[in-house]
Amino acid sequence: MSDIVKTNEELLILSASGNQTAREQLITQNTPLVHSVVRRFTGRGYETEDLFQIGCIGLLKAVQNFDLSFGVKFSTYAVPMILGEIKRFLRDDGIIKVSRSLKETAAKAMRIREELTLKTGTEPGVSEIAEQLNLSSAELVAALDAGARPESLYAVPEHENRDGLALIDRLECGRDYATEITDRVALRQVLSEFSQRDRQLIQLRYFKHKTQSQVAQVLGISQVQVSRIEKKILLQMRKRMLEETALSETKL
Repeated sequence: MSDIVKTNEELLILSASGNQTAREQLITQNTPLVHSVVRRFTGRGYETEDLFQIGCIGLLKAVQNFDLSFGVKFSTYAVPMILGEIKRFLRDDGIIKVSRSLKETAAKAMRIREELTLKTGTEPGVSEIAEQLNLSSAELVAALDAGARPESLYAVPEHENRDGLALIDRLECGRDYATEITDRVALRQVLSEFSQRDRQLIQLRYFKHKTQSQVAQVLGISQVQVSRIEKKILLQMRKRMLEETALSETKL
């Protein structure tokens, strides 16, 4: 491939045909998208480089799943994919924040269990350990649960490593995230064709779950007007989406 800078569309066509160099150039050319998304998450206690690597995974998925028939810019499709990958990492990595005191209690409990086991020859119960720590059984259980090591979905269980499958590969998932993002992008594209008032009406009704009366108060119109405008917008959106679907099928 020559050193001439190609557009995303040109690179996507070449990449889809199996051109690895075009694929690599496409990724390199769009890394600024990852940097721009990562900047939104500064100050959350995570290394920027770590978030950048996670964002690059989202960019790779965008390259793999993007189709020119979507009728949108590659960046419009890629940013939600990058954002979703980083948010998923933050959600999975930070579900539980264990306090230092709970960790210390769990560590003490483990030491006492070992000592009593060696001394008596049998493993002590929760109540025995709790008594040694001057805690209730419920408090001890909470500390032990908090100190338990979480298992990564991407880890391969040591006792079941014959097939080399990670936990996430063993789970069934009925959701198609790539399709959801595509639908979201298509919906955003259709909504952009409406006026600001119409977009606000749809956002309030279907994304913020406001009643027609509440929307009427926000927009300064009557509930009857909201009902009439909403019905008109939905019909227009349905017609536009059907046209887009038909156009995509024709291209295929």
